[in-house]
Amino acid sequence: MPYTDLTLRPARPTWPAMLNGMKCRCPNCRQGKLFSSYLKVADQCDVCGTEFFHHRADDAPPYIVITIVGHLAVGAVLHMEMSSTPLHPLTYLWVMIPLIILSSLLLLPVTKGAVVGLQWARYMHGFDPVGAHDDFEDDGRS
Repeated sequence: MPYTDLTLRPARPTWPAMLNGMKCRCPNCRQGKLFSSYLKVADQCDVCGTEFFHHRADDAPPYIVITIVGHLAVGAVLHMEMSSTPLHPLTYLWVMIPLIILSSLLLLPVTKGAVVGLQWARYMHGFDPVGAHDDFEDDGRS
């Protein structure tokens, strides 16, 4: 069943926005930088001015990276263990630890960009131009 948006907001395609985020580019204009440093999301796009300071990527990118790298590492260790040539135990240490660290560091900005792109495409966490706030606000009842 197709999703129907009743708010009359312009459609934002999800996959292109996530792919642009994975390229560390603005999900809106595809030209500006999404990150101001390694994992610090820029406050706004330097080309189109889209604001990113209200994104809420939080813990999702590390969990995704742990899942991907963990599956790849277990598969690699099983392949190395099942090979016909016996390997010295230190081989696992010298091969797998750098592989896990490097692949994790390479995947973190990619997954964080994808999460920010998804939030932008789905109007989540302040990316709604109409001004609907979906973050918690103090209503004075606490």
